[in-house]
Amino acid sequence: MSKLLVILIYPFTWILVLLAVAFLVKNKKYKHSSFIAALALLVIFSNPFLFNRVAQKWDTPPYNRADTTHYSCAVILGGFSSSDRAGGGYFNFSADRFLQGVKLLLTKKASHILITGGNGNLVPGGFREALWVKKELKEFNFPDSVVLIESNSRNTLENAKFSKKLLEQTHLPPPYLLVTSAYHMPRSLMLFKKMGVDVVPYACNYIARGKRVMISDFIPDAGVISSWNIYIKEMVGYAVNSFTK
Repeated sequence: MSKLLVILIYPFTWILVLLAVAFLVKNKKYKHSSFIAALALLVIFSNPFLFNRVAQKWDTPPYNRADTTHYSCAVILGGFSSSDRAGGGYFNFSADRFLQGVKLLLTKKASHILITGGNGNLVPGGFREALWVKKELKEFNFPDSVVLIESNSRNTLENAKFSKKLLEQTHLPPPYLLVTSAYHMPRSLMLFKKMGVDVVPYACNYIARGKRVMISDFIPDAGVISSWNIYIKEMVGYAVNSFTK
């Protein structure tokens, strides 16, 4: 239900609804107002400058590289790979989560990594992200003993719940690094802490540009609208999850 309802909060959905009203209603006042409102939303949500300012405020800051702490495990949240038509998988735009996990193992910043992710699709098939990722990791010659997988979770709440259970079973001492996209970290961090898992944020996969303002920041960009979808979903999810136990 949540995966269906989230469509209703996307800016482009409201733009389409307002345009539909503008074309379908006969009342000139409503027609004009709907068209102006749709145009206003289009201008606002296609503005790179506004998006970057909001994203920078929301994103979790980068991990302090000067920290010399060694961690027993880095928890890598799924969502960085997707299933293909053949039932296999491929890395998507969030693949930086995977790269950072590999880096943490290679640099011995973490002695283990836990890949948590099943299939969060509205109509799940046989693809299980963590199982597919484990096969990919074998090509890096990592021994199975340093790779933990949790392949049943369908969302971030279950990521936290099932990861906690697996970490308790393996007796790896906390705290753990929590690796996920910067835009996803605030909600993930809240849920893991609610579950009583002691984690340190290791944000990656930043979407927003740097603080330097450029002329292109004021040129409408259709791609920015889709980026807003990601952040609005996270903000609403954070608000909803803040009331969950």
